[in-house]
Amino acid sequence: MTTTLTRRRALLGTAGIAAGLATPLAAPAIAQGAPIRLGGLTTLEGPFATGGQDAFRTVQMELERINYTVGGRRIEFIRESSNAQADVALARARKLIEQDNADIILGPLSGAEGIALRDYSRTLTGRTIVNGSSGASDTTLRNPSPNFFRFSTDGTQWMAGLGRYVYETLGVREVAVTAGDYAFPYAQVFGFNIEFCRLGGRVTQYWAPLGTTDFGAQIAQINRSSAGALVIVHGGTDGLAFMTQYAQAGGQKPLIAGSIMADQTMLAARGPHRRVMVGMVSGGPIADVIDDPDWREFVERYRRRWLNEGGFPSPSIHAVNYATNLWGILKALEAVRGDLSNNQQAFQRALAAAEFKAPTGANVKLDHNRQAISDIFLNRVEERDGRAQVVAFARANAVNQTLGLPEAQFLALGAPSRDNAGCVRPS
Repeated sequence: MTTTLTRRRALLGTAGIAAGLATPLAAPAIAQGAPIRLGGLTTLEGPFATGGQDAFRTVQMELERINYTVGGRRIEFIRESSNAQADVALARARKLIEQDNADIILGPLSGAEGIALRDYSRTLTGRTIVNGSSGASDTTLRNPSPNFFRFSTDGTQWMAGLGRYVYETLGVREVAVTAGDYAFPYAQVFGFNIEFCRLGGRVTQYWAPLGTTDFGAQIAQINRSSAGALVIVHGGTDGLAFMTQYAQAGGQKPLIAGSIMADQTMLAARGPHRRVMVGMVSGGPIADVIDDPDWREFVERYRRRWLNEGGFPSPSIHAVNYATNLWGILKALEAVRGDLSNNQQAFQRALAAAEFKAPTGANVKLDHNRQAISDIFLNRVEERDGRAQVVAFARANAVNQTLGLPEAQFLALGAPSRDNAGCVRPS
């Protein structure tokens, strides 16, 4: 890990994906008349609705930028909504494929939804699903589908370096971890605990079902505990409820956050939670402030397009992940000149081979499971320009899905779950 954030060159030696997409290649003659039907699936209902709305903002912004055209073909974008529940996401994905005749699905947002769509993708021929912001590790790590691609990193990757930072730099030897009781928080907790516990750290775990509104009893236990810091892996309305109640209960432990806690969907909401979040350390694929000109340009475009239409001061983690996965789709469509014939075989090969820079300036490529290898940031919430912002202060380069461990060794640790939270003590 380095502690200096510097601009990095695109892997392809170009000005980046956006420049390449500005001048689409000519399409094959057979494809001239038919639009590419891109189905967008995100959560516009339920606890992550705010993040889902922001995800569609960046998708629309990037499609507008290329005039809904790539490889000489028009893109028809079909929106569909879920509520973070796997069965609902699956039903909406089926609608996109079976009724709307989508060629490609971009989505979903939440972890269990991603696993459901991974399984559904195996039943499809000549269709492709590319992740939105879903971060469960098993979506691609175990039993991956050849029709499912993820250019965004997963929840385990997002915690790379954080456990070591808490143990070695902050000097904390015991933490309390509060997290949602579903697939994505399992991955985040697993990623944190692998590092922290192997160094000798001790963890007390508190779980809460998705949609919990009353954290009072849990917070009372945490405040009485001997933990030197509190790790919070909630998001959406659950995260806001926990942080509000923690602030009201006078919580004073140093805060360590999962990736979707340290995000504008939380910081932009009014309430007492913002007071206790200043100084909070987190890990993840984005920050509001990253010392990279590509990121600054992306943020400025987002602000010009959306700040007066409901957008945040900086795009959310879900918005950036959807944009990153969209860029992977567009890069591959450009490479095949929009040709989706032969059951999309050439398109899927182009997806697997795509390498580009994410909106954050991080290099992105896929591994053999069609899962992103990319950079992860260590961040701190700071007051800047009169508002709380997430500021990157360190970067781990080219983090893979097994956090640098051999794949067989990582798989032997078992799938992340509430009963397998990754806290392996040093041997």
